[in-house]
Amino acid sequence: MTVQQWTFLLVGVTFSLYLLIAFRARVRDTRGFYVAGRGVPAIANGMATAADWMSAASFLGMAGTISLLGYAGGVYLMGWTGGFVLLAVLLAPYLRKFGHFTVPDFVGDRFESNAARLVALLCALFISFTYVSGQMRGVGIVFARFLEVDVTIGVIIGMALVFVYATLGGMKGITYTQVAQYWVLICAFVIPVVAVSWQLTGQPVPQLGLGSEVMGPNGGQRLLDTLNAIHEDLGFLSYTETFTGKWDRINVFCTTLALMVGTAGLPHVIVRFYTVKNVQAARWSGFWALLFISALYLTAPATAAFARYYVIDSLNGKVEAELPSWYQTWSEIGLIVWLDDGDGKLAYRGPAHEGDNELFRIGKLSKIEFADIQKDHQEWLDTTGESGRDGRIVMTEKNLAGPDADILVLAMPEMASLAAWIIALVAAGGLAAALSTASGLLLVISSSIAHDFYYRMLRPKATEKQRLRLSRMAIGVAVVIAGIVGIYPPGFVAEVVAFAFGLAASSFFPVLVLGIFSVRVGTVPAIAGMICGIGFTATYILSTVYFEGSRWCFGIGPQGIGSVGMVVNFAVALSLTPFCKPPSAAVRAMVASIRAPEPESDASNPPPAAH
Repeated sequence: MTVQQWTFLLVGVTFSLYLLIAFRARVRDTRGFYVAGRGVPAIANGMATAADWMSAASFLGMAGTISLLGYAGGVYLMGWTGGFVLLAVLLAPYLRKFGHFTVPDFVGDRFESNAARLVALLCALFISFTYVSGQMRGVGIVFARFLEVDVTIGVIIGMALVFVYATLGGMKGITYTQVAQYWVLICAFVIPVVAVSWQLTGQPVPQLGLGSEVMGPNGGQRLLDTLNAIHEDLGFLSYTETFTGKWDRINVFCTTLALMVGTAGLPHVIVRFYTVKNVQAARWSGFWALLFISALYLTAPATAAFARYYVIDSLNGKVEAELPSWYQTWSEIGLIVWLDDGDGKLAYRGPAHEGDNELFRIGKLSKIEFADIQKDHQEWLDTTGESGRDGRIVMTEKNLAGPDADILVLAMPEMASLAAWIIALVAAGGLAAALSTASGLLLVISSSIAHDFYYRMLRPKATEKQRLRLSRMAIGVAVVIAGIVGIYPPGFVAEVVAFAFGLAASSFFPVLVLGIFSVRVGTVPAIAGMICGIGFTATYILSTVYFEGSRWCFGIGPQGIGSVGMVVNFAVALSLTPFCKPPSAAVRAMVASIRAPEPESDASNPPPAAH
């Protein structure tokens, strides 16, 4: 069987399973739609949380980014794993004890204000739309490669699929679908890297293979030493070099911090802790989720290094007739391209300009939309009759990088000439990772509109049927908007998702921490802090990413600016607190109740909400 036949088979089987689970778990009430009836076992919720958490950014983007950036790419690995520990220990048990359905629910009742609820709702929508666009982008890339269609068509196919099972089963259906998706994605990530590690180093454990000697032409030298030597020969900095270029010490620190606290403020992850029976189950969910997540995160550095080795070894110095089949396949859909400078060889070289230390500025390989660039380049060659024009300068002028970081995990099995079924399995895993997170985010968007805005603020007497109908309509609209942003993304999947984490870090994390651990912070400081934090962060991201503005805040990049936005949020809220009205006695009692240790038999009953 061919790769495409295997892909149709495995994707068809896995999606049939997802749809069957969603159909069997379909719900007819809001409690089941929003929080799965609060009856999910801790270990199942841990698997679902892991699948919800390990999005296309983890499956595709993280290893791809580490592969291209080397040491600097590790900020994603450190930030996301550390952030989950922070969430499980610092916030999740208290929010589960509070009860209710959503993060805006907590903010509205804790700060006794529909205005606070509305601000939190808008923050949740902004964060979720930013995050889900990265997932739709990942879906589009997978479909584009394995169905041999344009990325846009791939995104549209993904939109239709996620709409069906997200609207059918709500949180209950999504939860048990994510349990299945976890096993699909983890097998799809681990099996290929085990095979590649065995083939490249003779060591079947990838983590050990990362430090083992390479077999073949470069035999006798450890893998990372080999990568460092190749990098230096090609004009790059060492692969393991620390704090280089724009990824200096302050950017590594700020990005890691933003990803950590952003994790603890993500609404689609927090809501997972509302689906279990009590506080004890919430804590155990955190333990199981982190255990399941570690299977992928501890393997990602090896995946990244193997992909980096293979992409250089298979491309550098090759003439067109020698280019491998995997390159031809990915170039057809526009995610990798070669601009010939007249010598007929594909050059995989370091920075074109002195001082440009971005490891992904690698010459003749670009990201997307390359047809016009190729045309302009050929016209220039024909007009001038010159040769030797440096393709890296062309890429710099067009502000493009390459190859696309999001293709490396998908392409690595092809680079290593693994079996067709393994290549197809990676496609099924990539889809599982992207769609599991997309469904959770769409549910947050739906609940924010139907529950927090429509029911809690506009029509408190709305019936269950009316609220469910609006929830499903909201998912439909959200899918369309997310698909459009996925077709026209502001960056790689991991980059787009990092922006969402920055927005969560600057808006939700401070207000949740202050709401739980401070009885003095009231309505006005909380609202002002959220608006200033997310306003500062969003403005900085938009100005640096879309309008090519300077990094005026200590040189911090858009991925790390959420840490500064968090400080702004805390500073505004705490500085206003002494001058503003404190919370009511009922709210202070509610906060004390959330924080007070109680017998687990009582912990499942949330304290009375303040209205």
